Amino acid sequence: MLEIVKKVIDENVRTYLSDHGGDIEVICVHEGVVKIRLLGNCSGCPSARLTVENIVETALKQHIPAIREVIIESNISEDMLAFAKKLLADKQRG
Repeated sequence: MLEIVKKVIDENVRTYLSDHGGDIEVICVHEGVVKIRLLGNCSGCPSARLTVENIVETALKQHIPAIREVIIESNISEDMLAFAKKLLADKQRG
């Protein structure tokens, strides 16, 4: 299944992302769930979720009916996220 997913992405998604300075990496496929990582400009884009839903997930579901969902793996570690939240909270307190 992983190779089929990669082929669909290569043929139907990668060029779109590349045109926007980004790329995609398939991390795994398990029980109809595809886990991906967005790279380049796409990794920090505010529209990343919409791109995944409208471009990636749609293409995969059209070509592979067994696909149920596409999940984006965050490039931000939990430690980094906690640190950023603490900084924001500290700044708000003054």
